[in-house]
Amino acid sequence: MTSIHTLHILNKAPEHPRTAECMNAIRSGDALLLTENAVLALSILDDQAPMAQVYAIASDAIARGFGQSGTKATLVDYPAMVKLTAQAQHLISW
Repeated sequence: MTSIHTLHILNKAPEHPRTAECMNAIRSGDALLLTENAVLALSILDDQAPMAQVYAIASDAIARGFGQSGTKATLVDYPAMVKLTAQAQHLISW
């Protein structure tokens, strides 16, 4: 099991100020998990979080018109989200 230094869990839309704060806080070894309206950032992630492994809740992404192809993110379900939190040394919810 690969360890994640900090798992950033973001649920804010891309235009929300916390989204920019989250993206600025991501460091090498961190991961980003997009939930709820944060999955709308999937279209801009290559510019925003180039060094982090990116995950998105599949049901949120699909509900907002995103599929697995064409995104940088790995789509995960809720049990996989729990596994990600167990792999992380630190969690930050934005």
